[in-house]
Amino acid sequence: MVNGKDSSKKSRVRADLIINSVVVFNIEDGNALYKNGFYGKPLGIRKPKNAEFNRPLELSLIEAFYLLEEGKIEIFEDEKILQLEEFKQISLKFHKNFDSKYLVYKNLRKKGYVVRPGLKFGADFAIYQHGPGIDHAPFIIQVLPNMNSISAIEMVRAGRLATSVRKKFIIATIPLPDKISYYMFTWFKP
Repeated sequence: MVNGKDSSKKSRVRADLIINSVVVFNIEDGNALYKNGFYGKPLGIRKPKNAEFNRPLELSLIEAFYLLEEGKIEIFEDEKILQLEEFKQISLKFHKNFDSKYLVYKNLRKKGYVVRPGLKFGADFAIYQHGPGIDHAPFIIQVLPNMNSISAIEMVRAGRLATSVRKKFIIATIPLPDKISYYMFTWFKP
């Protein structure tokens, strides 16, 4: 508390839940989130050239959950502030394997990586060491709940895709609560 006011709330960015995405409409706040971790993407800009854009910032549900848990944003739904557990329940409706994917996302963020959605690579995440526009993502990650398996055809498909876009393919599993195992595959020509 500073002068009787809660200073932690003041530093939180307002974000609004719109169906299955979270939008930061304040341009300055969106630019700051993007600049300080490459969170989200500016609406209507496929590949931002820098962190200064004049558009709202759209966050994925996983990114928004992380930022909410970290106390960096507040998420509103129809002018009601959502608590962490409320937002998690909403996210679970839209995101298959949300818990597993979130644990991997959080683990990689805490290790200093920039974690972006990997849909265009056919994976859950694309992992950057520095950030999009600065370097290329050297890794793509597929998160598999521990009881799931991956077929040989899926493995070959993932390997061929990763090779064609010059990335290493990683499978992340969670064998125990809060324990993540990473398996990296390297493809070579005999």
